[in-house]
Amino acid sequence: MSRRRTIVTFVCLAALVLIAIGIAELPHGSSGGSPTTRLTAAQAGALLANSPPPLAALHVQGGALLDGGASALKARLATLKGYPAVINKWASWCVPCKEEFGAFQRVSAEYGRRVAFMGIDSEDPKRADARAFLESFPVSYPSYYDPSGHLGVQVTDSSFIPVTVFMPLHGQPFIYQGQIPSANKLREEVKRYALGE
Repeated sequence: MSRRRTIVTFVCLAALVLIAIGIAELPHGSSGGSPTTRLTAAQAGALLANSPPPLAALHVQGGALLDGGASALKARLATLKGYPAVINKWASWCVPCKEEFGAFQRVSAEYGRRVAFMGIDSEDPKRADARAFLESFPVSYPSYYDPSGHLGVQVTDSSFIPVTVFMPLHGQPFIYQGQIPSANKLREEVKRYALGE
């Protein structure tokens, strides 16, 4: 092999190594925005301390996968009268859902004393997959198990996943189709569409 070819090969290999290192060090779930650092259980607990009882009841069930479908969700919403709500439809097999869950973990803790956060695990055929997902991406609110996808479509008016519904105290719900790209974007949507600020 000629000296020139050896140098070219070395340069190409070095470039590939640098690219691989750069990709490996990209923050997971950043989606081109700022990285979302996960909260520890203690940090989330501190942010949620002294939540009003209806919201505190959600936090006690954080990460739980609940049954009951539409009737259970409707009953829960009735107990949350007087609080805006954010409902996120997700699935364990959904890559954009995984990428946005860090934002939901952080923002639900930041706003959890004023806003009711809930999830709908839609179209997950295996409950075990959904539970494993929630263990990997802990949040301070429960999700309703919806293997058929009917509840998710009923609540979000969409078969798409993920979808987030912002339900203000007054006015019409706002439906956000697709992945919310960052915690900052989710904060903006919560303030604008749930809290009306």
